[in-house]
Amino acid sequence: MSHISIRNLKVSYDGQVALKDINVDIPDGQITVIIGPSGCGKSTLLRCCNRLIDMVEGAQVSGEVLIDGANILDPTVDIISLRKKMGYLAQRPYPLPMSIYDNVAYGPRIHGMKDRQQLKEIVERCLKATSLWSEVKDRLHAPATKLSVGQQQRLCLARALAVGPEALLGDEPTSALDPISAQQVEKRLIELKGEYTIVLVTHILRQAKRLADYAVFLYMGELVEHGPAAEVLANPRDPRTRAYLAGEVS
Repeated sequence: MSHISIRNLKVSYDGQVALKDINVDIPDGQITVIIGPSGCGKSTLLRCCNRLIDMVEGAQVSGEVLIDGANILDPTVDIISLRKKMGYLAQRPYPLPMSIYDNVAYGPRIHGMKDRQQLKEIVERCLKATSLWSEVKDRLHAPATKLSVGQQQRLCLARALAVGPEALLGDEPTSALDPISAQQVEKRLIELKGEYTIVLVTHILRQAKRLADYAVFLYMGELVEHGPAAEVLANPRDPRTRAYLAGEVS
């Protein structure tokens, strides 16, 4: 069984259909990229995977999103535990208004960790995993908001890793970054994919081709096709996918 499986997922906003009967298994330990024109439901699909969809007023959701075989759309699901499993990177970085160290330590502390040595080790390990350690090790207690935007996004990635997630979700996580910072985030994600199942939304086809092991193409709320990225992006079966990849649909 795939770590993340989506079954008959439907989403509408105030009666307007956003996703229609989505069925897909997300491969474990790979980078799955969700592509498609603006407004096709990419971010909606991603937000269903950690219940951020709950925060959207007027959203109606049915079907199943199975994580480890359990339907996370069940109203009895513990949202805090779910979001610990499913790390999330937004389009823009949102460092907490505290120090660099405290940003990374925040999650483990919330989940009950009090041992200072363990916290120190987690902070160092996660900052090294995102290639931030060498840049910030001498100013760990400086405000995180003083970092560059690119560093802030890597800090948010370190913060997500600190709670030991099983998967990482990214909603266009490099769209607010300059090319060099974006490249650094991409490199980190490629290095992390063996340890985590990674699902990314992107509107940049070049990025999808660089990162994707598996590709999901949405069009007007419909899952048009999905499969190994080498097949979907190089030899798509559906004319709508071909038109999108050719730049005829934006």
